[in-house]
Amino acid sequence: MEALRRNGHSLGRRVVTPLLAIAIASGVGLATRVPAAAPPPGIERLRFERHVLPSIPVAGVKSVRRVAPAVRRYDAWISGVGAAVALTDADGNGRSDDVCLVDPRTDTITLSPAAGTGERFLPFVLDPEPLPLHRSTAAPTGCLPGDFDEDGHTDFIAYYWGRSPIVFERRPGVPLGGDAFTRTELVTPVERWNTDTVAHADVDADGHADLVIGNYFPDGASVLDPAAHRNPALQMNASMSRARNGGTVRILLWTPTGRFAPATADLPHGGRAWTLAIGAYDLTGDLLPELYFANDFGPDWLLLNRSAPGQVRFTELRGRKGFSIPKSKELGNDSYKGMGIDFADMDGDGRTDMFVSNITARFGLIESNFAWINDGDRRDMARGVAPFRDRSEPLGLARSGWGWDAKFGDFRNTGTPELVQTTGFLTGTINRWPQITELAMANDDVLKDPSMWPNVKPGSDLSGHERVRFFVKGEDGRWADASRIVGLDAGAVSRGVATADVNADGLLDVAIAHQWARSYLYLNRCRACGRALDLRILRATGGSGQRVVRAGAAGDRLTGVPALGARVTMRGPDGAQQAAEVDAGNGHASVRSPELHFGLGPVAATRRVPVTVEWRDGDGATHRTRLALRPGRWTIVLREVRDA
Repeated sequence: MEALRRNGHSLGRRVVTPLLAIAIASGVGLATRVPAAAPPPGIERLRFERHVLPSIPVAGVKSVRRVAPAVRRYDAWISGVGAAVALTDADGNGRSDDVCLVDPRTDTITLSPAAGTGERFLPFVLDPEPLPLHRSTAAPTGCLPGDFDEDGHTDFIAYYWGRSPIVFERRPGVPLGGDAFTRTELVTPVERWNTDTVAHADVDADGHADLVIGNYFPDGASVLDPAAHRNPALQMNASMSRARNGGTVRILLWTPTGRFAPATADLPHGGRAWTLAIGAYDLTGDLLPELYFANDFGPDWLLLNRSAPGQVRFTELRGRKGFSIPKSKELGNDSYKGMGIDFADMDGDGRTDMFVSNITARFGLIESNFAWINDGDRRDMARGVAPFRDRSEPLGLARSGWGWDAKFGDFRNTGTPELVQTTGFLTGTINRWPQITELAMANDDVLKDPSMWPNVKPGSDLSGHERVRFFVKGEDGRWADASRIVGLDAGAVSRGVATADVNADGLLDVAIAHQWARSYLYLNRCRACGRALDLRILRATGGSGQRVVRAGAAGDRLTGVPALGARVTMRGPDGAQQAAEVDAGNGHASVRSPELHFGLGPVAATRRVPVTVEWRDGDGATHRTRLALRPGRWTIVLREVRDA
């Protein structure tokens, strides 16, 4: 028997060893992991000062939503999203010093001045009345700022679970408050959507920004209607890894009337997915944004943009196959729970990489975030191949918990970005991971049936004690979480991230939207940080032909439309190149300022740095101009002059 035991162990080693080799090559199923990286020296100079964000209750405060009878047994799960935040210039003073907060506790959207920027207006609610919003069947999930009618004033789009979005158009000359907006429906007639993200980008290359809308539950699903006893559209995801029964992605093109018209596009799986985040970024250099869809319960989509004015065309890009690349980490075939997306040059090679939030729970769903590093041949995209490879594990970015929104930003003005990520799901005392893990192994044929899901009521806990992550790149190229060091580790589960230099001190600040808890603005109080170049880039409306570039100190009330999609390349004093695009909507529900922030390090105040700006004018023509700018805040107006 002893010999048999020894032989059994010996045989086990012979069989297991090659399996372990495969696991090591693929990075899957390992009990060990790469040791944690150390934060870089000097990180302790960065500290954030916390301020509560105002939230105005209209009908009281709650801690869970009323939901349809079919999903009432797990109303806490259904109530797990909805917190969002945006930083923008609502009052037209030339600075992104205003906050738009979506708070599930009050089911309101509150617009207020950022802390420390003066009481320029009283906080108020973006109330859709007189348009119909039945608070018993719908709730806000996002607030998107933008100049949608291109009149030089900031408007807002509010989106919801339970109805299609509402446009709040600014009325010029009216003091900022509830009466300063005209309410219109984004689509008519009103439809029942369950929207979690909206991207604002020039999809069809006509020089005007369009809307890309990501919906979650199937169209028509009465998720938040407690009286909806029979609703065939109300289904749960038909798979944990290949669900194609979610909401429909909508692409709405800008029109000269200031309204948006639906466009047809050949999207994967008919455009149906459980979409939680959308990213728009030019990855080919043609000033056309590629689109990344971070989808829950199924593969993400990376779409190469081949559109022309009025015609939307995409080609889906798929990741490279290989012995060391498991299918779960092959872009386009991946099977994780995508929840956030942002873009940056993560490894300093001058090419744009992507970070995607997923779930990693030690005793639950063991997935990982994606750090899609752009290390392939860009020309492969013309053949449908995505030149990205996941490097999250060796970079120290694989595991952070139940991930949500994520935003890059240079908070220390070093020229190297940091990464803020929100995490966590439900906070309680009853661990529900055993039931969710069992659910993850359920047959796909029954998973979409709401009656098959376990009880997840208030008091349940699913990754409920995770904190905001603040990843910093170390000297060895790996990233380490320094959230405790910098004071960004609030305990409540969080959803949204927005960044801006709200107080014009040359330091990037951050707002965090928490779910079922207070949300906060964190002012950057970094000591002995470097200087920065902050650029507000506007496109003057009207005219065509030649362009004249004007640069002036920010805050001078120069007007125009934010030049969404404009690309700025800057070469810093150390010779390193930085690039960024003007965006207003990448990620999960929350929106950074469209201003661009470049850290310059310890450079002299008089030192000029070369800046190249590329953009599309109002007729879709592309232009390029070069400037030499000193550190500080600048407004650049891309003026279109009508040909004689």
